Amino acid sequence: MDPTRAFVKSVKRVIVKVGTAVVTRSDGRLALGRLGALCEQLKELNDKDYEVILVTSGAVGLGRQRLRYRRLVNSSFSDLQNPQGDLDGKACAAVGQSSLMALYDIMFSQLDVTSSQLLVNDGFFRDTAFRKQLSDTVSALLDLRIIPIFNENDAVSTRKASYEDSSGIFWDNDSLAGLLALELKADLLVLLSDVEGLYSGPPSDPKSKLIHTYVKEKHQSEITFGEKSTYGRGGMTAKVNAAVCAAFAGTPVIITSGFATDNIIRVLRGERIGTIFHKDAHLWTSIKEVSAHEMAVAARHSSRRLQLLNSEERRKILLAIADALENNEGSIRLENGADVADAEEIGYDRALISRLTLRPEKISSLVKSVRLLANMEEPIGQILKRTELADKLVLEKISCPLGVLLVIFESRPDALVQIAALAIRSGNGLLLKGGKEAQRSNAILHKVITSAIPDTVGATLIGLVTSREEIPDLLKLDDTIDLVVPRGSNNLVSQIKDATKIPVLGHADGICHVYVDKSANIDMAKQIIRDAKTDYPAACNAMETLLVHEDLSSNGGLVELVAELQREGVKVYGGPRASALLNIDGTNSYHLEYSSLACTVEIVDDVYAAIDHIHQHGSAHTECIVAEDCEVAEAFLNQVDSAAVFHNASTRFCDGARFGLGAEVGISTSRIHARGPVGVEGLLTNRWILRGSGHVVNGDRGITYTHKNLPVKA
Repeated sequence: MDPTRAFVKSVKRVIVKVGTAVVTRSDGRLALGRLGALCEQLKELNDKDYEVILVTSGAVGLGRQRLRYRRLVNSSFSDLQNPQGDLDGKACAAVGQSSLMALYDIMFSQLDVTSSQLLVNDGFFRDTAFRKQLSDTVSALLDLRIIPIFNENDAVSTRKASYEDSSGIFWDNDSLAGLLALELKADLLVLLSDVEGLYSGPPSDPKSKLIHTYVKEKHQSEITFGEKSTYGRGGMTAKVNAAVCAAFAGTPVIITSGFATDNIIRVLRGERIGTIFHKDAHLWTSIKEVSAHEMAVAARHSSRRLQLLNSEERRKILLAIADALENNEGSIRLENGADVADAEEIGYDRALISRLTLRPEKISSLVKSVRLLANMEEPIGQILKRTELADKLVLEKISCPLGVLLVIFESRPDALVQIAALAIRSGNGLLLKGGKEAQRSNAILHKVITSAIPDTVGATLIGLVTSREEIPDLLKLDDTIDLVVPRGSNNLVSQIKDATKIPVLGHADGICHVYVDKSANIDMAKQIIRDAKTDYPAACNAMETLLVHEDLSSNGGLVELVAELQREGVKVYGGPRASALLNIDGTNSYHLEYSSLACTVEIVDDVYAAIDHIHQHGSAHTECIVAEDCEVAEAFLNQVDSAAVFHNASTRFCDGARFGLGAEVGISTSRIHARGPVGVEGLLTNRWILRGSGHVVNGDRGITYTHKNLPVKA
C-alpha cells in the first residue's frame, strides 16, 4: 500500500459523490453501465460492513431529457418550426429527481440492497435541530445497512440563480458532499469525476501531469483549470474547493475517475489512484513528486558513478545486496504474504498467484544468483578486439553498458531482484515498473536493494516507478532511456512496442513445443514432457504443445504420453487428429500459452511436419525434440528457427541461471542484439577507442593502412 494511502485501513464511514458527467453520457442520456458499476461497488462495500453514503447529481439532466421528449410528443408541426425556449430548471429538477431515485431503487433492489432518499437545501443546515436530526436519521439508516442517497432539492431552492449563484452554505453537490462529510463525521470522501484526478493543467493538454497528492502550499498557485463541467454546474474547480475544505477540516478526500468500474474498491484497497487531499499532506516525505525524466536522468548519472568504481568495488555491492536479502527475509515474506492474500481475495488465477509468491526456497535461489553474478568475470571495459590500423595507430573494441534500462514486469517480484543485480553487474542505470498485484513485495525488495548501494553511487541508480500514469511519460524518453524490456503478457509487450521509439527487447509469448519422434525412448519422453509441463507451469519456458510422430499413435506411445500428463493433473486438449483419436476436447487455437496445468497435443507426419507446425504456430521461444535418431535430431536442431532448441532435454532449461548467466533480465525472441536468455552480456554494447600519435587523414595521403589483428590484452 502506498504510504500516503495507509489511512484507508481505518476507514469505516465513506461518502461517495457522483457527478453529472459520470451519471450521464455525452448525448445527455443516462450512462446505465457506469451507474450499474457504481451500485455494484457500493453493494460490495456494504457487504464488507462499510457505512456507505451516496451524494448524486443528474436529476436536472434526466428531467430535462424527459421534458424535452414530452414537449416533442405534444408539439404540433407549426410548434416545431419555431424556436423552442429553454426548459425551466426547477421543473427539470422536480421531474428528474423521482426518475433518478426510481432508477437507483431498481438497481439496488437487483443487488438486494435497500436505498433511501434525502433531499436537502442549504438553508436547512442553519437549523441546529435539523442538523442533529439529520445525523440521527442517517445513523439509523446505516445501522439497518440502508444506503442514504443525498441530493440538493433544486426544485424548491430559493437561490436566485440556481445554477450560478454560489451564495449560501453549499452551492452544488460537490460542496454538499464536503459539508456532509463533516456533519456526518465521515472517514473518507470520494469525489468521482470524468477524469483520473486533478491535473496540473487541463487534462486534454499533453503537458499536464496527474497530481497524486495535493499540497495546498505548492499546488494552489500552480494549477490551471480548464472549462467547467459541460453537464453539471460543478467541474474540477468545485471539486477541488470542496476537497480542500473537507480535508483541512479533518476528512481525507480522493478525487478519481467514475468511468472505471472498480475505482472506489481500489481506493479502499489503498491503491495509488486519483488525487488525495489530506490535512497532513505537507508533512509526508513522499509528496515530492519526481518526474519520469528526472528519474531517468538520475539513474544515468548514478550509472556513470557506478562505472567509475573498480571491479572489486562493484562486486562488493552485489555481495552486500545478497546479504541484505538474507537478513531481511522475514520482512520480505511478510509484505509478499500481504500481496498474496490480496490476490487470493480478489480472485486472481492460480498461475498468477504462483508467480507472485516468494517462498523461502525462491528467496534462497535469488540470493545464490546474486552471489554468482558477483563472482563472475568483470564484464565492463573488456577489450573485445584490437586492430593496428596503421603504424602506431591502434583501434580497440571495448565492452560498455547500454546506459539506462526500463524494465516493465507483471506479478513476479523475484524478477526485480534478478534485473537489479544484472543492471549493477553490467553498470547500467535501471527503472523498474512492477505489477500492482506485487506492490508491497516490489517496494520492500527495492528498499532492501537500494539500501545496500553506497552513497558514492546513489540509490537513484535503481528507480521504482509506482504509478501506471508514469509509464507513457517514460516511453517517450528515447533521448534518456536506451532499452525497454517488457516481461509479461502478449498484450503488455504489444502495447509497449506500439507506444515507444525506444528499442524493445523481449518476447510476446512463450509457446514452447516438445516433439516426440518415432525413434524416441518413450520412458525418456515421458520424463521430459512431465518436467517441461509440470515443473513450473506458469513459466514462459513451460511446454504448451506436445507434437507426436504419427507412428506413435498406432503403437501405444501416444496413449502413454498423454496418460503421463493426465496422471500429473494436466488437462490435455487435442488438435483435430489427436482429439478424434483420443476422444478429448479440441483446442481453440494452436497459438495458445496456457501458463497452467494444461497443454495441446497433436499428431504430425514426421519431423519436417513438426518443424512446419512450430514455425506456423510457435513464438520462437524454446523447442525440444526427443529422439534417438541423431540425423532426425540434427535436422530439428538446425532447421527450427527459435531462440533455444534442445535435444533430449526439457524446455525448462531455457533460463539465465541454468545457462550459467547468473540471472536473466528476460528471454528475447527477437533477432537483433540479444536472443534467448538475456544475462549480463545482453545488457552491454561496445565503444571504439583509437590510440594514435598525431595521425591525420588528409585524404589518406601519407598513411599506410595495415589492418593487422593484435593480441587482446586483459
